[in-house]
Amino acid sequence: MDVAQLIQELVDEHDPQAEKIVLVMDHRNTHKPASRYEAFAPAKAQRLIERLEIHDTPKHGRWLNMGETELSVLATPCLDRRIPDRTPLSQVVAAWERRRNAAKCRVEWRFKTHEARITLKHLYPSIQLP
Repeated sequence: MDVAQLIQELVDEHDPQAEKIVLVMDHRNTHKPASRYEAFAPAKAQRLIERLEIHDTPKHGRWLNMGETELSVLATPCLDRRIPDRTPLSQVVAAWERRRNAAKCRVEWRFKTHEARITLKHLYPSIQLP
């Protein structure tokens, strides 16, 4: 399923009563509002765009990496089996979240600032001094 179809399903089927749907998406051209006009007739594209509030993730966002890490940690103990519907899934995830919070689990970054400046040097602007 492509992004346009996924967005249409989200708006029309998943939550058709919502006035606005907040969607956090990564930095890809397929996620920009203009891409809806490539996939749908103008009236339909406009209707979808009006229902969405799109927030792009930072291009190199640490919080996104943290979220992906947490989802990975969640997948092994909780999502390694078929869960039939939303209610038991919510219960399993809530129990996992309570245990993680009680244990005060944290993401520990091993990539220090000075290392990032060396490794990611190509991402930093060059400054020409007179």
